[in-house]
Amino acid sequence: MPDVFPAPQGTCLAFDFGEKRIGVAQGSAEVGIAHPLSTVSAEANETKFAAIAALIREWQPDYLVVGLPVHSDGTEHELTRLARKFGRRLHARFALPVYWADERLTSLYAESLLAEARVFGKKQKTMLDSVAAQAILHGFFHGGAAEYWDGEETQEG
Repeated sequence: MPDVFPAPQGTCLAFDFGEKRIGVAQGSAEVGIAHPLSTVSAEANETKFAAIAALIREWQPDYLVVGLPVHSDGTEHELTRLARKFGRRLHARFALPVYWADERLTSLYAESLLAEARVFGKKQKTMLDSVAAQAILHGFFHGGAAEYWDGEETQEG
């Protein structure tokens, strides 16, 4: 089981992992502010990771945060396993520390924020994942704790 640590200092990129789309946000723990960057969508994993590599080169993060989708009671499911696998791949490719943050209700929160900004329909769909990543990162900065993975193999492989 990963250890639980307070959110680290420095800049980071956060990811709202999905099998089809990955929302990305950037932020700084020192000021506790996050903003949406983009949504990565492609069929091939190599294309997705190439887009992520470009964002990492551009933003030079100190660490990465991956949202963990879980049931409302906190139990894990198949998408949780896939998000953890994605985080391990990020660590292996970019040699950056990876933290996992609870992402319960972040998509609903993102929809609410976009509706409040009067962003609807197709435009909302294109922005939803990156705003959800922003919500994940905001919660990570202000939540006080997150799971840290130190690069060692876990039982889910």
